[in-house]
Amino acid sequence: MSMEIDCPEYKLSCELRGHEDDVRGICICGSAGIATSSRDQTVRFWSLDQSEKRKYESSKIFLGHSSFVGPLAWIPPNEEFPEGGIVSGGMDTLVLVWNLNTGEKVQTLRGHKLQITGVALDGQDIVSCSIDCTLRRWKEGQATDSWEAHKSAIQAVVKLPSGELVTGSSDTTLKLWSGRKCLHTFAGHTDTVRGLAAMHGLGILSASHDGSIRLWALTGEVLIEMVGHTSIVYSVDSHVSGLIVSGSEDCSAKIWKDGVCIQSIEHPGCVWDAKFLENGDIVTACSDGVVRIWTSHQDRVADPLDLKSYVSQLNRYKLSKKRVGGLKLEDLPGLEALQVPGTSDGQTKVVREGDNGVAYAWNLREQKWNKIGEVVDGPDDGLKRPVLDGLEYDYVFDVDIGDGEPVRKLPYNRSDNPYATADKWLLKENLPLSYRQQVVEFILQNTGQSVVAFDSSFRDPYTGSSAYIPGEPSNRSAIPSKPIFKHIPKVCARNSSLKGSKCINHSFFFLKIPCYEKFPCFLSSRLGS
Repeated sequence: MSMEIDCPEYKLSCELRGHEDDVRGICICGSAGIATSSRDQTVRFWSLDQSEKRKYESSKIFLGHSSFVGPLAWIPPNEEFPEGGIVSGGMDTLVLVWNLNTGEKVQTLRGHKLQITGVALDGQDIVSCSIDCTLRRWKEGQATDSWEAHKSAIQAVVKLPSGELVTGSSDTTLKLWSGRKCLHTFAGHTDTVRGLAAMHGLGILSASHDGSIRLWALTGEVLIEMVGHTSIVYSVDSHVSGLIVSGSEDCSAKIWKDGVCIQSIEHPGCVWDAKFLENGDIVTACSDGVVRIWTSHQDRVADPLDLKSYVSQLNRYKLSKKRVGGLKLEDLPGLEALQVPGTSDGQTKVVREGDNGVAYAWNLREQKWNKIGEVVDGPDDGLKRPVLDGLEYDYVFDVDIGDGEPVRKLPYNRSDNPYATADKWLLKENLPLSYRQQVVEFILQNTGQSVVAFDSSFRDPYTGSSAYIPGEPSNRSAIPSKPIFKHIPKVCARNSSLKGSKCINHSFFFLKIPCYEKFPCFLSSRLGS
């Protein structure tokens, strides 16, 4: 995309490698450095490499969470933390406070019942939000206040320069708070509000699962709506220059000016978070486990070899995702497969040639393979495979998160491991892993596959246990007690009276996630996504 004259193109500056799984969160720690969180259960602190100022090195690793770590907040240097501190929230329901100087955990804040989705500093207080629908305020390691801020999962919280707090929720709204008093409810998004940021002098930025970013005035008026992402937008941030950056499931970070996308930066995976440094550089957190810094200043651009290496990473990633006739391109044999003679006249074979799949037919009389042409799609038994986020699947199931909330999409291929699919989907949607077995059983039932016995030796890579139940020991059963759920069996959409039904492979599938009776905010099966 062409850039405006006064907006030079952002290019890769450096890569920060060290995390062993998805990088989920970024925190700019003033001039001290950058903190990042990951599904590998760690928080890392990166400081400037004194020998080469454009690069960063991992100087500290904070260990203490027992599941993946998400939101982070920076505590500026004070009497208690001379070099500053870091606040982290995890899926283990804990908020941890770290001393940057010593690298030690100095506070463990317990009280939330489900995953922590946001943390913010409000003066000397820490404010946290959770999928359990509550906001909690902490002072000197103790909870001083807690209230149900939304009827659905809270996904983000941010402190405004004017002093108010703003929350974003799976109920599709934002709320503006002064203390416990809700000053205004912002309605307009059509799906979960996942990310928030203050835009100085203008209002609030929100990122949503509906694929859009909005800039709101504090009165509730939508000033700008930015549309361009093709999937969930997880994060948004602004810079004093007026630029905005967003990160998305569509594997891009987009840069916006005056409501227009001026650049889209491709990544080899989902972009979970994106933040501006004070100098205007951008930091991105990617599902490939790498933190990247992007710059518009030529003197901070990476070496040509590093730029070439990154292009190769992108190409390999795209190749791994490309499908030809329902098959992954990388799974196709190369041209060497044509050295093996066919067995019958007209036999066809698809091979990989560069970035394409090409079909050949065996000519029995001439004993050679004749090229037919490039394969662009497959018949798939006469049915068009459902597509989600640009990828084809054998099935795309509708999942009901709760009354009045948007229906989620659960993709599945028959060759996939249903347990791995369930884990990946629950983590992506920020839902408790305790629903794992129910999702697996639903997949098996509605794909006609034989029951897969639960593998007791399974260890979740993020919790280290068979399955995670918030607030419970890891050796407890993963199946929630007394679940309340509704299952609607296969019904062809053409014959269904259900509003919004869609025919997928001639069958309609619908899963209702259960709710816990012990959590009032989960009545009507309201869960976070």
